[in-house]
Amino acid sequence: MPWKEMLPMDQKLDFIADYRRDYATFSELCARYGVSRKTGYKWVDRYEEIGPRGLEDLSRRPHSSPCATPLPVVEQLLGLRRSHPSWGAKKLLRVLEKRGVTGLPGRSTCCDLLKRHGLVISARRRKYPGHPGRPVSLVRQPNDLWTADFKGQFKTRDGRYCYPLTVADASSRYLLACQGLRSTSLQLARPVFFRLFQEYGLPQVIRTDNGVQFATTALGRLSSLSVWWIRLGIFPELIEPAHPEQNGSHERMHRTLKRETAHPPKGSLAAQQVCFNRFRTEYNEQRPHEALGLETPSSRYRPSSRVLPKTLPAIEYPAHYEVRYVSANGGIRWKCAWVGVTHTLAGEFVGLEEVGDGLWDVYFGPVLLGRMDERMLRIEDHRGRWIRRNVSPMSPD
Repeated sequence: MPWKEMLPMDQKLDFIADYRRDYATFSELCARYGVSRKTGYKWVDRYEEIGPRGLEDLSRRPHSSPCATPLPVVEQLLGLRRSHPSWGAKKLLRVLEKRGVTGLPGRSTCCDLLKRHGLVISARRRKYPGHPGRPVSLVRQPNDLWTADFKGQFKTRDGRYCYPLTVADASSRYLLACQGLRSTSLQLARPVFFRLFQEYGLPQVIRTDNGVQFATTALGRLSSLSVWWIRLGIFPELIEPAHPEQNGSHERMHRTLKRETAHPPKGSLAAQQVCFNRFRTEYNEQRPHEALGLETPSSRYRPSSRVLPKTLPAIEYPAHYEVRYVSANGGIRWKCAWVGVTHTLAGEFVGLEEVGDGLWDVYFGPVLLGRMDERMLRIEDHRGRWIRRNVSPMSPD
């Protein structure tokens, strides 16, 4: 037999019933119910005055507040705010003070009054995209992990901006590229990586920050650059926002680069690039590196055995996946319906793996983009989690 649940109101009614039956002395009755005699008399008086409703908990709000802002002052504050919706508490109080109004509240009290009367519209919270979390790639040898970043822009002496794109090997600290660009656009950045892939081969992973060139708000945080890398069999890896220490060796190299090449900046982008090239040669071949036991990066680096294919390899999915083509409008066809994916993957194929009744995990290569509920015809973001098993790019012919 289950225990009977007793509510506070039921106990109060039992107390009154026992009191009216003269069940025990008042002191014994209060002791039995675990209340003081003062509380017991309060319950009895309220019950006899207004009945069972008197046993309900009453508000403890004071009947009066001597320190409250006078009502005429409140009305003037609210009226002035309605006339000037963009004015804040400081301005409102200052204007009323000049008008000779007395009894004005403090700034924080004025803010509370405006909020209480619906005259403050809270700012809409920005929706931040998901993130795969802290990078966990292991570095055992050269080309296991490359790091890339745009060093902070600066002006050359001709008044034009220079955006240095730097790429380094995490194992050997070898500075693969330091290219000054006019902007951070994909059209300028992609040829730099293409040249590096031709010269040094393909890495396993490229780690970057969350800049617009490397990550977007699309599913899986994919950008056009990272889609290209995935097609080549390179895993894009993102550090967490506001955590540059997760790419610490690269940031440390940037500090040396800035000191050696940008103080002062050169007269033009071409002259600045000559300085970058000179620094790169010295950094790789002459300057001993602390992390390498005072060896030079060039003594530790070897090009990758994975060469750049002449054509982009297709992505293979396991046989039990449903494969769908992402059309130019950024969606796929699913059972005579349209499901939005992302415009970033237009022209690519995604794989869907059934994980439950009407639930499908959506992949692009090794990247879990999200989970689709076919009843809702919508893909929910899975925070860009990387799944490196089961799916791999085809080897080039």
